[in-house]
Amino acid sequence: MANITENTLEQTALAWFESLGYAIESGPEIAFDGARPERKADAFYADVVLEGRLRMALQDINSSIPPDAIEDAVRKILLTESPSLIENNRRFHRLLTDGVDVSYMVGGREVFDKVWLLDLKNLENNDWLVVNQFTVIENQKNRRPDLLVFINGLPLAVIELKNPADEKTTIRQAFNQLQTYKQDIPCLFTYNELLIISDGLEARAGTLTSGWDRFMPWRTVEGTEVAPKGSVELEVLIKGVFDRRRFLDMILNFIVFEDDGGEVVKKAAAYHQYHAVNKAVECTLSACGIKAEPGQLYAQFPSLDELNPFEIREPSFPYGERANHFGGRRIGVIWHTQGSGKSLSMAFFAGKIIRHPAMANPTLVVITDRNDLDEQLFGTFSRCKDLMRQTPVQAETREHLRELLHVPAGGVVFTTIQKFMSDEKGDQYPQLSDRENIVVIADEAHRSQYDFIDGYARHMHDALPKASFIGFTATPIERDDRSTPAVFGDYIDKYDILRAIEDKATVAIYYEGRLAKIELNEDERPKIDHEFEEITEGEEESGKQQLRRKWAALEAMVGTKKRIALVAEDLVRHVGQRQDAMKGKALIVCMSRRICVDMYNAVIKLRPQWHSDDDDKGMIKIVMSGAVSDRLEWQRHIRNKARRESLAKRFKNPDDSLAMVLVRDMWLTGFDCPPMHTMYVDKPMRSHGLMQAIARVNRVFKDKPGGLVVDYIGLAYQLKRALADYTEAGGRGDATLDQEEAVAVMRERYDIVASMYHGFDYASLIHAEPAGRIAGIASAMEHILQLEDGKKRYLESVTVLSKAFALAVPHEEALNIRDEVGFFQVVRSALAKATVEGEGKSPEEMDTAIQQLVSRAVISDEVVDIFASVGLKKPDISILSDEFLKEVQQLPHKNLAVEVLRKLLNNEIKARSRKNVVQARSFAEMLEEAIRKYQNRAIEAAQVIEELIALAKDMRDAQKRGEKLGLNEDELAFYDALEVNDSAVKVLGDEILKTIAHELVTAVRRNVSVDWTVRENARAYIRVVVRRILRKYGYPPDKQEKATQTVLEQAEVLCKDFIEKEEMA
Repeated sequence: MANITENTLEQTALAWFESLGYAIESGPEIAFDGARPERKADAFYADVVLEGRLRMALQDINSSIPPDAIEDAVRKILLTESPSLIENNRRFHRLLTDGVDVSYMVGGREVFDKVWLLDLKNLENNDWLVVNQFTVIENQKNRRPDLLVFINGLPLAVIELKNPADEKTTIRQAFNQLQTYKQDIPCLFTYNELLIISDGLEARAGTLTSGWDRFMPWRTVEGTEVAPKGSVELEVLIKGVFDRRRFLDMILNFIVFEDDGGEVVKKAAAYHQYHAVNKAVECTLSACGIKAEPGQLYAQFPSLDELNPFEIREPSFPYGERANHFGGRRIGVIWHTQGSGKSLSMAFFAGKIIRHPAMANPTLVVITDRNDLDEQLFGTFSRCKDLMRQTPVQAETREHLRELLHVPAGGVVFTTIQKFMSDEKGDQYPQLSDRENIVVIADEAHRSQYDFIDGYARHMHDALPKASFIGFTATPIERDDRSTPAVFGDYIDKYDILRAIEDKATVAIYYEGRLAKIELNEDERPKIDHEFEEITEGEEESGKQQLRRKWAALEAMVGTKKRIALVAEDLVRHVGQRQDAMKGKALIVCMSRRICVDMYNAVIKLRPQWHSDDDDKGMIKIVMSGAVSDRLEWQRHIRNKARRESLAKRFKNPDDSLAMVLVRDMWLTGFDCPPMHTMYVDKPMRSHGLMQAIARVNRVFKDKPGGLVVDYIGLAYQLKRALADYTEAGGRGDATLDQEEAVAVMRERYDIVASMYHGFDYASLIHAEPAGRIAGIASAMEHILQLEDGKKRYLESVTVLSKAFALAVPHEEALNIRDEVGFFQVVRSALAKATVEGEGKSPEEMDTAIQQLVSRAVISDEVVDIFASVGLKKPDISILSDEFLKEVQQLPHKNLAVEVLRKLLNNEIKARSRKNVVQARSFAEMLEEAIRKYQNRAIEAAQVIEELIALAKDMRDAQKRGEKLGLNEDELAFYDALEVNDSAVKVLGDEILKTIAHELVTAVRRNVSVDWTVRENARAYIRVVVRRILRKYGYPPDKQEKATQTVLEQAEVLCKDFIEKEEMA
């Protein structure tokens, strides 16, 4: 890998694009002053759309549209209407997918038409282009993204690359660079559809609003198989996403802007969503008896009179027969594990089916089995209405449902399955439509939820006898469930827990049984029948009498005053310990609304400060349904839909004080709250209901290492059964991991870290006085640094220990080592602060969910200043005074002194590298050599300190050379570049070299352009100028080539400085 550079990766990526049919251009070559100019001189790099290509493409694609109307479309495309980048991006996306509205006169009559930006029927009629090193200047900021992907002159994707051979550059830095670009050159991102980051081996895709944790891998090219581990991820991503047909499909059908009245979030499908939805579309057409070309692209929703109705055919198989056959009406089931974006996949599917011409303006019926699920899924679809080009409608009553379905075409109708109930028991439900282009989409398609044999599903089929059925589920169909496949068909696609965790789409779930912690006599403990069926909130009031009696008996035992008080006491302690280790949210699941209220009262009795009657305040709330007829003491917890949504927003906000919510049924499925890391379960659950509920804690959030399910009721048996169903259905990966696994990792890492302190008494420091603790931290750092590879091993081990500890809390073993882990973390932070170049924390350190366990027993509230801890005044590092260097020399902690001095010198060299290449390179080599000898134990710490101090003095003296020679900073940099040649110094002398340096600065300043460093013809001209000046003064010819190259390097680092100074002027 030694010879691999960022440019090597860039050229390799360009070759992959070329193999896909893209033309390749260089940014400097197509600049306004390049060899093949395509940009406007008067824009001076502020133009990001290649207008010539855009106009030509629009004319080719819309050949019947007059030139004036084309020009009007171009004007609208280039227009930015809002100060908000995301709103401008959203507006452009609509133009891209829906076309630009224009009007023109024909025979004295105004004609309204659309100008399409993309040709979907003929891919070759589009202009496909990738440009590297494309300079953009906006608001005096000069930025140059690595690769831009253009279609028809529009920059639709930005790719930022990092050198895979440089261990100091990471894919996270590529992400950070894109965030800087968005801030500095927003004009480029108005047109952006996808953002890509990669270091070659690792690659991720995201959108304009994606945070770091939502940049996701793309693990397949064709969608038929996942690329094997060890594949070059960037190649898979480029060939998988930017295949020309797939890229257009992604833009048209798999990007959505979600807006719930607050922040707009742009989302793109992950690879499993994209390919599953496309499989489902093909299965839908087949189930409806429609033959269509696979992968067909279509943009505009056509009117009915433009379509030939598809052939009407009787279903090939009668209702109830299991098959995914042509014309069979059973589309299939998509099983994507919890947390992997199932609701969004359903919206993508709906949008694509609605727009398919062969479906002739279909009606979609989206069914759930509960009102709160209906509201959640309806909310997702409503936020994605741009995908469907229509607003979904929720059926309020049975009569309203019949009215909505009794239409000739179109519509997205949401309903609960219960609304398909006949007026009289035993009556057949009336037929509402015999159209074949009706698609029923069932959320969580399971027999137990939809009563497929003789219940609601039969009524639904009576109402819509020729509809086709598709099911989406986050959990597998049960082993003995034969009716669900009979209604929906077989699996279309699976995305299991193992793949979701590998892709970082979800985090692992850990299980902790706390039943034994509740000290009750045997006769006071709830006995749960293994076949015990959960009943829903609605069934509490009406349902099977036998089930109600059984449930009521158990609820009475679970809800005794004594038991609730014991659970509340344990829960309060557990929540506090969890929050100490990892900031986040907790959901408490109770068996009934009564127990929710009683548990709430028991908790706030212990922690009254957690309570508030104000919905906008307080740490704990109840979310449950209810009516005015409910008990008076329940009424303050019964809220309308708007108030429940307000609480949901608070709960999802990681910075809001609302940390705990008690529920009975609500928020257990379809509720997405990434900061939630713990679920306390005190309610019997089983099968898919249990799997769906515990998955609330598996969402990715910052560095959250996993979710924890705390069991107060005895769910172990049901978890095993659910996992057996899951595994038998072909799922890989464990639904939950025993918390003991996290404890085992914590124990192992604790032993590793503690062993690094062998011979050092850190335990005595934990409870020492503040002054002693501060001094002790420096001693601990010194101890770690003297170990072989100690710093690296310590930083890595404490990081893993901290994550395992956060998962293990409040296990007894975790609590026993809490203060020690806190001490380890403090030393780790201080070490990182002392030894990492640059100022402040990295984004990775800032963006964290795991809290530093800096308890009062460890470090109180003091901020550890590394210079103070080793006994130094914080220096002015640009001066490196004798006084400071003398202090360093006299420090007792020699290894720590080396690290502090190394950090300061590294920062100084980095600063000088932006001005003086030769000087920075020389000092960097000297520093590297000294540290190498130190790390190899060739010299002792005290000796390397002497060498570093000498180096610091040389650096300080180098700053004064310019004054002695009468050269400014820029001239000195070129003088140093020329002085590298000893024979030149002897032949020419200082005065001639100073004159050459002065002329070089003037010549380079006069001839540099914004992107001359990547434009070969400009570089060639600079080389000619440099050689001419060297020859003019008789610079030794045998050394001219090397001098020219060094001067060019120097010119490159000063070029940026020249331009920035001009922009600031």
